[in-house]
Amino acid sequence: MSKVDRNNPTRGSASESTYSMVEFMREFRDDRACLDYLWRTRYAEDGAHAECPKCGVTRKFHRIADRPSYDCDTCGHHIHPTAGTIFHKSATSLHLWFYAMYIMASTRCGVSAKQLERELGVTYKTAWRMFNLIRNEVMADDTEGPLSGSVEADETWHGGRMRQSDRRKAAERGVKHGPHVKRRETVFAVVERGGRVVAMHVPSRYGYTLRTQLRATVEPGSVVYTDDYAGYSGVERTYQHYRINHSGRIYAEGHVHTQTIEGFFSLFKNGVRGVYHSVSPKWLQGYLNEYTWRYNRRDNGRAMFLDLIAASAQTVRN
Repeated sequence: MSKVDRNNPTRGSASESTYSMVEFMREFRDDRACLDYLWRTRYAEDGAHAECPKCGVTRKFHRIADRPSYDCDTCGHHIHPTAGTIFHKSATSLHLWFYAMYIMASTRCGVSAKQLERELGVTYKTAWRMFNLIRNEVMADDTEGPLSGSVEADETWHGGRMRQSDRRKAAERGVKHGPHVKRRETVFAVVERGGRVVAMHVPSRYGYTLRTQLRATVEPGSVVYTDDYAGYSGVERTYQHYRINHSGRIYAEGHVHTQTIEGFFSLFKNGVRGVYHSVSPKWLQGYLNEYTWRYNRRDNGRAMFLDLIAASAQTVRN
C-alpha cells in the first residue's frame, strides 16, 4: 500500500498524477462551482467585483439564482460568464463540460466519443459535438509557430493500409501500385528537440507544399533535420539543413536523425488505431490538435486539466 502525500491526502506520495478525480469532484462539484470558476477567471478575480460595461467602473456583482449570470448591484446589468465560449447557449450541463475536459486532459492515448457518452450519460451526438468543439476551439492554439533552434520536420501518410476491397477497386481501374491505389491524407509536422510540436493536415506531399509550411512555421536560420525525401531540397537556402538517408536504411548518424518527430507520429497513429480506429479527413486536423496540445504540455509539471479549462475561459468564439 502506497504512502499518502501529506500535502495532498487524496493522492499517494509515489503517484505521478497531477490532478486526481477526487480533486476534480471536490473543486468542481456542480454547475455552480464551474460557473464561479469562469466568473473569477474572466471577470472578477475576487469573485465579487468586476468592471460593469454599463456603469463604466468597477462595481460589486451578485449571482442570480435562477440563471447562469451575475448582476451589477448598482445598475442591474447582467454578465454571462459563458458568453463567447464553447459553453455558450449549450443545453449540456457546465459540470459535464468540465468533466469531458478532465477526461481529455487525463488520457494519454485519447478517448472516444462513445466512451464519453457512457461516462456522461448523454447522447453520442452530444458527446461527439463536445469533443469536436474542445479540439477545434480550445486546443487549436498550438497549430502555429514560430519554432526555432534544432528542429525536425517530416511528413507521413494517414489513412491505413490497403484492404482487399481497395485492391479490387484499384485493379478495376488498372492501377497496381502508387499513391492512387488508395486515397490517403498527408500530415506534416515540425518539432523542436526538447520543445513544442506543430502538426497540420496538408493537401499534398509535394515539395512546394512542405517547404511553404516549413517556412511559415520555423524561424529563418534555425537548424532543420529531415530525411532524404526530394521534396525538402532547397530548404538549405533558408536554414542550416541536415538530411538522414532513410533510403539507405540509416536512421541516426550522430546528431542527425528525425526520431523525435517519428516518435510523435507513432504516438498519434497508435492512439488513432487503438481508440478511434479511423478518422475522416474532414476532422483530421482536430485530432492532430488534441495530440499536439497534450504533447506540448507533457513536461510542464502543471495539471493539463487546469491548463485546458483556463484556455476554455480565454477562448472567445467569433
